[in-house]
Amino acid sequence: MTETGYFTEENSAEVVTSRNADAKDARLAEVMDSVVRHLHAAVKEIEPTQEEWFEAIRFLTEVGHMCNDWRQEFILLSDVTGVSMLVDAINNRKPTGASESTVLGPFHVPDAPELPMGSDICLDQKGDPMLVKGRILDASGAPINAVKIDVWQANDEGFYDVQQKGLQPDFNLRGVFRTGPDGSYHFKGVKPKFYPIPDDGPVGQMLTRLGRHPYRPAHLHYILEADGFETLITHIFDPDDPYIHSDAVFGVKKSLLAKFDLIDDPARIAAAGFDRPYYEVVHDFVLAPET
Repeated sequence: MTETGYFTEENSAEVVTSRNADAKDARLAEVMDSVVRHLHAAVKEIEPTQEEWFEAIRFLTEVGHMCNDWRQEFILLSDVTGVSMLVDAINNRKPTGASESTVLGPFHVPDAPELPMGSDICLDQKGDPMLVKGRILDASGAPINAVKIDVWQANDEGFYDVQQKGLQPDFNLRGVFRTGPDGSYHFKGVKPKFYPIPDDGPVGQMLTRLGRHPYRPAHLHYILEADGFETLITHIFDPDDPYIHSDAVFGVKKSLLAKFDLIDDPARIAAAGFDRPYYEVVHDFVLAPET
C-alpha cells in the first residue's frame, strides 16, 4: 500500500472512492463517488462530535422503523428537505410555456371512476362548493382532444377519503374526465383546506426542532395524459392560503397559483347549478410534446 492509500482526514473521500475502482455497476460507482465526496465534505465542515454522529444514526434508524406498507418516512424526509421536488424538477424539465410539474403526493388512487364532464366529485356535499374549469392546450395554443384528466383533492377539513374510511364515501373528491375537441374541462368539487403532512414521527420531531410547521397549502391534484404529449403530474394552489409561501414539501411554483374567486351573484350561482355562493377556479394547462 502506498502512502496515499492510507486513510487520513485530508484524503478520506479519495481513499474511500478509490476502493470502488472495480465496480461492476458504473452508474452505482459514479453515484457513490459523488455521495461520498459530498458527505465527507459536509462532515469536515460540521465537525460533529461522536455523540452528535450517533444521534444522526439514531434518527435515521427511527426513520426506517417508521416505514411500513402505509407510511414511508424516508419519502417524507426527502420531501421536507426539498430533495423530492429537486428530483422532480430534474426529471421534468419543460420547454418554455409548458405547465410545470410538482410531486405526486401519497394519496393518489389509480382506479378512480371516469365521470361525465361537469360532474360533481364531492359526494358528501360538505364544505363550500367549487367550480373548476379551463382548457388543455399544446405549445401553439391549440386545444388537445381526448386528454385524460385525473383529479383528486382533500376535503374542507384537509383530509383525503383514504384517510377517513367510513367517514367519507369511497372515491370522494376524485374523478377522471376526458376533454373533447375544444380541449376544455370543468367539474365541481369543494374548496380544499390546508393540511399537515404526518408529523407524529422522527421527521415531524425534526421539523419542530427546526422551528418549521408541517403544513401544505390548499391545492388540487392533476394527472394529465394524452397521446403524443408528456404526462403532467401537477397541482394548482390557492394563492391566498396562509401557508402558500412555506409549503412543508416545497411543492408550490408561481405558475401553479390559481385564484379561487368567491361568486355570490345570484344569476351566476343559478347558471352554475349551485344553490349558494361558490368558488370559481379557472386554470389552463399546456402540455409538452412527447420526446
